[in-house]
Amino acid sequence: MSYLVYTAWFGAAVVAFLWLRDARIFWRTGLPGYRSAAYRGVVCTALALLGVAFTQASRIELLGLGLILLALYLQGRGDREKVWTTESALDRATGAAPRKQR
Repeated sequence: MSYLVYTAWFGAAVVAFLWLRDARIFWRTGLPGYRSAAYRGVVCTALALLGVAFTQASRIELLGLGLILLALYLQGRGDREKVWTTESALDRATGAAPRKQR
């Protein structure tokens, strides 16, 4: 097992974290941009986990890392509405967006 497996697991964890953050922001605000980002996050997380599986196979580990990078790229694409104004970096990282009345 190579050190790249640990890098792959970290990358997959980042993709999953971004997905859950987008889902939390959608749940709190109801904005359509974060709804599509949360749906897209499911596919990106599955792609990242497929990349981890490829990375654990020693012959195609670079292909697996490429899949994880592709998942990170796809997760960052898409238009999202501005949610924060003066919140701290911790609030932004955890997705603590202000609640909107529904």
